[in-house]
Order: sequence, then structure tokens, then C-alpha cells
Amino acid sequence: MSLKIAESQARLVRSLTLTHAVLYGLGVTIGAGIYVLVGIAAGRSGMHAPLAFMGAAVVMGFSAASFAELGTRMPVSASEAAYVKAAFGSEWLSLLVGLLVVATATISAATISVGSAGYVAVFLPFQAPWIITGVVLIMGVVACLATVQSVSFAGIMTLIEIGGLVLIIIAGFGQGTTVVTRLPEIWPSAADASAWIGLGGTALIAVFSFIGFEHLVNVAEEMKDPNRTLPRALFLTLGLTALIYALVVWIAVTAVPPKELAESSAPLALVFERLTGLPLVTMGAIAIVATLNGIIVHMIMIARVIYGLADQGNLPKVLTWLNPLTHTPLLATAIGIFAILALALAVPLAGLAALTARFTLMIFAIVNLALIWIKHRHDNPPEGAFICPRWVPFAGLLSSLLLLVIDVIM
Repeated sequence: MSLKIAESQARLVRSLTLTHAVLYGLGVTIGAGIYVLVGIAAGRSGMHAPLAFMGAAVVMGFSAASFAELGTRMPVSASEAAYVKAAFGSEWLSLLVGLLVVATATISAATISVGSAGYVAVFLPFQAPWIITGVVLIMGVVACLATVQSVSFAGIMTLIEIGGLVLIIIAGFGQGTTVVTRLPEIWPSAADASAWIGLGGTALIAVFSFIGFEHLVNVAEEMKDPNRTLPRALFLTLGLTALIYALVVWIAVTAVPPKELAESSAPLALVFERLTGLPLVTMGAIAIVATLNGIIVHMIMIARVIYGLADQGNLPKVLTWLNPLTHTPLLATAIGIFAILALALAVPLAGLAALTARFTLMIFAIVNLALIWIKHRHDNPPEGAFICPRWVPFAGLLSSLLLLVIDVIM
């Protein structure tokens, strides 16, 4: 088939419902990080650790509101790039932000791909490079399906992933009334300065466990009713993630002493074993689903950003070509797949992985600044767009810059 772009081909299909969007958002937000962060949070804040996750969710809420307004003003792929272009009229800055989003997601997906090899190797006796290659290519095939199909597949995996965490929560409440009677221990004394300082440091770490919800804006063009669906999906994703995290952390610190959790290399697996008595291989299987799901949702997002950048004229127009059967950007998807595979196989990711959070905070700051400028110009929003108070993007900008500075310093 010729790659000549027909106008009818160059539009994505609006097929995603609120359920699809929330499952996608949860899939890209809830990840393997919580399995490690439980121990770090317990070590820093002990019984107060759940408060840090709730506080982090509030901080992320400012930027979520900014993304909700911009996403309903401009429900397009490569959303962050489109916001920058609309605010500042700069083609090069728009392209730079778009490529930064692609780079961040590619590094994140490659890191997850490498991490998946250890879990898969428990069940399949192959060397890591072969496992990584197989995982990336198979997940790539899924990402090439029609969006409603690939997101539905990822949604099923998200439910399994969340199911593992819910199983821990249920097991925790099944141990008796301890998780309820000890609730007053969550709140530190007002005079306990060291506890509040510890909570601040824990909240900074917890912020990074919420990164990912913002990727919802890049599938806004494929939502049936983005003006209603996108804001709800963003806030539901953030709220449900905060609730799950806080409950899991609370169950963890009541089931296992915080000091023991902090010293464990697999704290959530320790909690799981302590509460259920089930073999750790069960949690290993759930972890495989979590990592594979993370790869799929990142692939979908990368493809949509590349497609959107091409649609906006910042990349070759051929990248907007959609497969006539799946109505998905196959060429853009293929580029993302092979970029992830090459990075996972050829580049040490230890140093690169640390950059993903910093890149994301930079993107948050730029997006909030874009909304501040758009509001300052009094640009009329389209009918039905979500509108947040004028102070919200300022709060999002300041919190993103503060977190970025603290992260770099620390």
C-alpha cells in the first residue's frame, strides 16, 4: 500500500470510554515502584508513611488540573508539544518538548523491559537479552492493534496488577481489627518536628510513584468525549492511585515492623508472604503482568506523541499514516518499539533511569507555564472545556520546580 497520506486516514478513531481511560491511566501510573517505595517510606516515616502518599497526590493534583484544562482545550496527540506551541508560538520549543516526552517514555519503557527479564527468568530459563527481545516484540504486536483492543488488553493486565495490591489490602484487613484500631498512629504529634520533616522527605519520594497519569492527555484525541472523559479520568486515576498506595503502605507497616520493611530488598513480597502464607512465586507472576503492562502503555503513548508531532508539522508527515484496519499509527509505533529494544539491549540504564523523573518534572513545569500564559492572554476556551482557577497552574509550576531542585540537590 502506498504511504501517501489521505486526509481520511490521518485521524485517529474516538473509541475510548471513561473506563478505558481510567484503566490506561492506572496502568501507566501504578507500577513496580510501589514494591520498592514501601520499604523506603517505612524507613523514613514509619507509621506516618501513608500520609506522605496522600500529600504527594495533592501536590500532583495541581498539575493534573492544568493538564485537564489544556487537554480539553486541545484534545490532540503530542499534547504537551501542542500546548507549548499554542502558548508561545515556538516550533522548536514545541518539538523539543515533544521529543523530551518521547525520550522520557522510551527510557522508562526500556527500564521496565530490563526489569521484566528477572521476573520472567523465574519461569522461563532463557538469557536476559532473549527475554527482553521477546517481551518487547510481543508487547509491540499488542500495541499495534486497534487502540480500543490494545488498551482493553492493557486494562485487563492493569486489573491483575491492581488485584495483587488489593489482595494484600484484603489480607491485611482479614488479620483482625489492628489496621483500624491503630489508625490514630498515622497522624504525628504537632510538636514532633522530626516526624514532619521526615514526612516531607518521604512525600518527595512518593511524588515519583504518581508520575504517569499525565500520559492520559496523549490519548485524548481517541476518547469519545474528551471534554467529559479526560478530566474525570485524570482525577480518578490520581485519586484511586493515592487510595491504593495509602492502604497498601498502611497494611505493610501494621503487618511488618517499619524497620524490618526498610531492611528488606523485597518489602511488599515480605508483607505478602507474612499475611497470606502463599509462595513468593505468586507475587512474581503478578509482577510480570505489571511490568508487561507498563511496556504496552508506554508504547501506545510514544506512538501517539510521534504521530501528533508529525500531524502538527514538526516531523515528517509519513508518520501520520494510519493502518486502514486498526486505525493506529504503525510506523510511529514501530519506531517506538525498536527505540525501546535498542536502548534496553545496548545502553546501561542505571543513570538514564534517574533522569525520567527529572524530565517529567521539567515537562510539568513547562505545561503549567503554558497554561499560565494562555490564561494571561485571555484565550477563549472552547465550549465545554474544563477550566481550573487561575492560581492552580502557578501552584503546579512552583511545586514542580521545587521538587526538581530538591531532587537535583539530593
